Amino acid sequence: MDFDRLKELCLIPGISSREEKVRQSIIRKLKPNEYFVDKIGNLVIKKGKTGKKILFMAHMDEIGFLVTSIKENGDLILRKVGGIPDEILQSRIIEVVNEYKIITGVIGSVPPHLKNDNANFELVADIGVSSKKEVIEMGINIMDYAVFKKSFNIINNFISCRALDDRFGCFALEEVYQNINPKNEILFAWTVQEEIGLKGAKALSNELYEIDLAIAIDSFACCSRQNQHIQPGNGPIIRFVDNSGISSFEFSKQIIEIARKNNIPLQVGATGGGTDGSIFVDKGIPFVALSVAVKYLHSTVEMIHIKDLENLIKLIKAITEEEF
Repeated sequence: MDFDRLKELCLIPGISSREEKVRQSIIRKLKPNEYFVDKIGNLVIKKGKTGKKILFMAHMDEIGFLVTSIKENGDLILRKVGGIPDEILQSRIIEVVNEYKIITGVIGSVPPHLKNDNANFELVADIGVSSKKEVIEMGINIMDYAVFKKSFNIINNFISCRALDDRFGCFALEEVYQNINPKNEILFAWTVQEEIGLKGAKALSNELYEIDLAIAIDSFACCSRQNQHIQPGNGPIIRFVDNSGISSFEFSKQIIEIARKNNIPLQVGATGGGTDGSIFVDKGIPFVALSVAVKYLHSTVEMIHIKDLENLIKLIKAITEEEF
């Protein structure tokens, strides 16, 4: 497996509404003859001309921050974009991104020495300056964004990195696109603004309304009471129910059979959150959510099992080559 490419995708900054760097990287990598980018930034590439129309989606955006104001002392006031737990905010190195460069900063913390002085934590970025004037001179402005600084690590059989959600899905679709001879008409979509309410998929559902099946490739938050049977390393997952919808029973059965026929391990589980696929139900299109188990989801150390990713790619490829 091309870990270098997965690492490259994970390390690209791109919060919701600012996915352009990720999208450009995918286009450069795949060099498609034909593709389209809609008005909000969803990227769609088609492969195959006959059979059922099947849409595969993975979202390009990650959780992060917007710069909403600049204090007179040079601190950047940040606003969370997406579901970032408060407990992971303090003592983090971040990267502030504008059109031209990336600037390192920190989100600090309140030292224990000052607890009795009623010092409170404030969600600001310290970029090592002491005035608003210096910030402006560095080229940082309101509407720029920031992400946690990322470290890509292979730990025994696992990969750990911030933004594996959902860059592993983006990577999986790249791998399948480059290595299939589909028996169906396959549309690959890399979507935007998933982390703030599945907004990219909502737009896409208005454009791609003649789809027979929508399949979302996204994370599965494992290791909770409702999915204790799900284990990293035991195969990809049909995310059959979450807070946004319920996967098609009939198509889920077909995918289970495809996995069995191809000796691909497959798990079935329930979790929270939502996926892009559920949006298509409102348009009368069935969906299935496919996932891998992610430990520590929406943290700076998300982890997935290497074999799960390999088997997910095998499963997606097998689905594209199956006559539905």
